[in-house]
Amino acid sequence: MSDCRDEGCQRWQTPAPDATWRDVPRGGVIPRGGNAAEYQTGDWRSARPIHDADLCIQCRLCWVYCPDSSILTNEEGEVIGIDYDHCKGCGICAAECPKEGAMTMIAEEF
Repeated sequence: MSDCRDEGCQRWQTPAPDATWRDVPRGGVIPRGGNAAEYQTGDWRSARPIHDADLCIQCRLCWVYCPDSSILTNEEGEVIGIDYDHCKGCGICAAECPKEGAMTMIAEEF
């Protein structure tokens, strides 16, 4: 059973045989809005991208194609690294990079 920390959360219990629909707790309730930025979702990847700033030509194709918005940029829009808390290791950044060696994938060490 999962933790029930949110206000108004009810733990599931099997309803009594004579229970009506009013006695059964509502399912699928989202108590508040949120997004994936609140969760570290990159811990299951099997490969990690490595950005080589010396070889990078700043085309920003990795930033455009990253489905997880994990390519970090500075105020000038230059690629400065990777947010490994959210990168899932899909390899799209390395596949789209036109500069050999600027973005490479390596096996994740566990």
